Amino acid sequence: MHIVIIGNGISGITAARQIRKLSTHQITVISEESDYFFSRTALMYCYMGHMRLEDMQPYENHFWDKNQIQRVRTRIERIDFEARILFDNLGNSIPYDRLLLALGSKPNLFGWPGQFLDGVHGLYHLKDLEAMERHSKNMQARCAVIVGGGLIGVEMAEMFHSRGIPVHFLVREKAYWHSVLPLEEAQMVGRHLEEHGIQLQFQTELAEILPDLEGKKCAGVRTHRGEIIACGFVGITAGVSPNVDFLRETSLKINRGILVDPFLKTNIPHVWAAGDCVELSLPASGRKAIEAVWYTGRMMGETAAYNLCDHPKPYLPGIWFNSAKFFDIEYQVYGDIRPELPENQETLYWEHPSGKKSIRINYLRSGGAVLGFNLMGIRYRQEVCLRWIEQGSPIETVLQNLGLANFDPEFSPQYESELVDLYNRQHHKNIQLKQKRGLRAVLHFLNR
Repeated sequence: MHIVIIGNGISGITAARQIRKLSTHQITVISEESDYFFSRTALMYCYMGHMRLEDMQPYENHFWDKNQIQRVRTRIERIDFEARILFDNLGNSIPYDRLLLALGSKPNLFGWPGQFLDGVHGLYHLKDLEAMERHSKNMQARCAVIVGGGLIGVEMAEMFHSRGIPVHFLVREKAYWHSVLPLEEAQMVGRHLEEHGIQLQFQTELAEILPDLEGKKCAGVRTHRGEIIACGFVGITAGVSPNVDFLRETSLKINRGILVDPFLKTNIPHVWAAGDCVELSLPASGRKAIEAVWYTGRMMGETAAYNLCDHPKPYLPGIWFNSAKFFDIEYQVYGDIRPELPENQETLYWEHPSGKKSIRINYLRSGGAVLGFNLMGIRYRQEVCLRWIEQGSPIETVLQNLGLANFDPEFSPQYESELVDLYNRQHHKNIQLKQKRGLRAVLHFLNR
């Protein structure tokens, strides 16, 4: 059987590797972007000089031949689903028996005038990295403008900052990434970015991108308030959306993304989809229908491989988690943490006097079952936090055993007692922290 995968990102390559473990099927991976799989999360480190381009490739070049995974560099423009044939931009045809669509996502564009000028780019593809390199050479006296307040925007800001290029950041919300972060954490990130010289402009939207005299390159932006900011680069980081436009006129069912069932199967026989391009028809409780996150892409790729090889396996992402870094502040989230607290929840929030560390635990108002953890500058063990959420552990039980979660180095400061003291003051309780730390205690807890 010939299995063809369109897309060599984390979903497509994970699927290819897993298919090879499960079978001897013929595997072909098609990508327009690159000959080899690379880590998109490493783009910023390549720009900042921490890695070389070849270091972004997790596998040696001989890996693909050794595992009999054929790679084809081309752009697929049309799919005949009934005949099971792919057609590329050069007129070549590629037949398949089963197909996995791992098409990824694309930066959101909102019809801004000038959005296709040279110097206007996202941070997703290798060509975006090349564009940033090219434009950075002559920008020491000019600034970059970044539009959108998410994680990719922070990465791009840090990249330019590493080369001494001034950054203006246009953020639509009243605080940084407040569409995801509660207000206190959003304000903490905003302060931290400003301390690094990033010029944040909140509640500010892009109106248009201004061209140079020749009308080819970006020369500045105009905000919705009429302010003009001269710049040599405009970073578009206002989220991403499924990269499915070329399939919308086909029989494939598409809403925002390709609609799939719990086994990642589409409405068309012999066709599955995985990763950023997918929209789950029945998302799991507490999860979104579209989740453009690296680890969900990896999980979907593995799940799709089982189903492509006739080993039925539903996609079960479990409890939500994510991690990132805002310059020097590490961020972790486990479970249900929303920007606005629902009426049926309470929150316990502690912030270090430095304004660079915080712990938030959300729990049910009735019964006290813990629902989520939000951590800034402090690391908690994922397995422990997820276990507490899965078991519906009461907040007071969690606080007593909070030392189990701490994953910071042994001799670093510990803040569990401050959080317990805060809870006791707020609720007139006398909860005592049990000093359980170390790997042995954690393994005992997880193996109970």
